[in-house]
Amino acid sequence: MSRIKAKPITAEAFAPFGELLTPRGAPSKMINAGRCERHHALATVERGGGEAIISIFRSEPVSLPYDCALLERHPLGSQAFVPLGTDPWLSIVAPDEGGRPGAPIAFLVPAGMGVNLRAGVWHGVLTPLDRPADFLVVDREGEGVNLEEVEIAPVTVEA
Repeated sequence: MSRIKAKPITAEAFAPFGELLTPRGAPSKMINAGRCERHHALATVERGGGEAIISIFRSEPVSLPYDCALLERHPLGSQAFVPLGTDPWLSIVAPDEGGRPGAPIAFLVPAGMGVNLRAGVWHGVLTPLDRPADFLVVDREGEGVNLEEVEIAPVTVEA
């Protein structure tokens, strides 16, 4: 079984897989009579001909070390995860290698930060750490097969 270290997430390290959903250093503009910062268009919802939908996912937690043995991807649309709680969580992604997932990479995502996975990005299942958590999810619904799951040789993710 291979082992990988979960590393802190950065926009640059995550860029091959998608965007971080967190405020920028400065707002795009001020709205609501100057009382609200707008951090505009942090990511794009890829719909592949379907509709963009908003859901809440409630997930059981894991603790580190964690054995990841399942990756999935959504070839027709992006998928954004925004935690509704105050805890950090884990995002596991992998590059595509000829239609199969390559070596997984694990990111520790701080509380309050979301991610938007581009269409076709291999990723692990929703993985809150230590406590159950709710996530606001924006993804695609519509015609076509938009879920591929692959069992992989387990990879142990460590802190």
